[in-house]
Amino acid sequence: MNSFGLYLWEMLKTSGPWLIISFTACGLIHGVLRPESLQRSLGNKKFSSIVKVTISGMFLPVCSCGVLPLSIGLYRSGAYLGPTLAFLVAAPIINPAAIILSYALLGPQISTIYLASGFLLPVIIGLTANRFGGKLTVSPHSPPLGITLTCEVQEPLLHRLAGGLKWGFEDLAVQTCRFIIVGTGVAALLLAVIPATFIQNYLSNPQFLTLIGATLLGALMYVCAIAHIPFIAALVGIGTAPGIALAFLLSGVSTNLPKMISVWKLIGKRAVLIFAGIVVVYGIAVGFMMNLIFADSFLPQFERSETGVALAGYLNLQFPDAVKTACAVVVAVIAAYAWVTYVVRLLRRRRIV
Repeated sequence: MNSFGLYLWEMLKTSGPWLIISFTACGLIHGVLRPESLQRSLGNKKFSSIVKVTISGMFLPVCSCGVLPLSIGLYRSGAYLGPTLAFLVAAPIINPAAIILSYALLGPQISTIYLASGFLLPVIIGLTANRFGGKLTVSPHSPPLGITLTCEVQEPLLHRLAGGLKWGFEDLAVQTCRFIIVGTGVAALLLAVIPATFIQNYLSNPQFLTLIGATLLGALMYVCAIAHIPFIAALVGIGTAPGIALAFLLSGVSTNLPKMISVWKLIGKRAVLIFAGIVVVYGIAVGFMMNLIFADSFLPQFERSETGVALAGYLNLQFPDAVKTACAVVVAVIAAYAWVTYVVRLLRRRRIV
């Protein structure tokens, strides 16, 4: 039980600052950006929109859960499901710090495949979501096309910013944290139950079933690209098949239980099936092909460039422990408020209170 509480707290401290930054950014964007401008840019099924949002996500050093509020904010402001899910997956997979650290610790072979795979995955998910999203393709919360909110545009900038921040924390944060805390709790429970040595020994098995299991395990766990690239380097260094290591990293960074539960509740079941299903199938396919290509000829190139590692550390934004603790407390309080409000509303609906 102590391990569960420790894992839960550490995961909240890791994601907390990024969640607060995301709520703030979403609020400011909501207050300033005209809905019709976002709809013109991302409210369509164009291939260029998918590529545009994927490239944008590549330059954001944000964690897997921290990107969730940004994606939900885009979706509810008029972005189609395809660009929304593409951004949701692209941002945590590829960022400058992760790529530099990957080349420094994993060498050019794995890193180049990781970079190419990390770009193609969001594009495939985005195109599939636009094609098979159904009623979820357009959010029911997004403003109707062609409507210009003249009165809102004419408000003073400070009023719009204040209104946007109010929306970001009173609306978006409450809804998002309510489900993030549940998913984080389940993920922490898995980490507490499954020993780290078991994960390392399991991933070292070169069998195809291990590739499938590693991809599924990564999709359930809370994995940060920056934090897990050294772990992947250690696995490859002890003889783990590179395809298995890459499949675990790809699926782990792309999704996790907190993200899947939140998307299920805030967007819909079909959205989860599309992006999580493609992540798992894609991870298995890339891992399998990588093992076939390299087979017995793969030689790890661990230069471990001190310059590369230092540059990656410089690009990877680090928060003081006091900031992480404060943000974790804020997220926990918002989540508690959200659940208390939900329970009270449910009891009143059933006329129990």
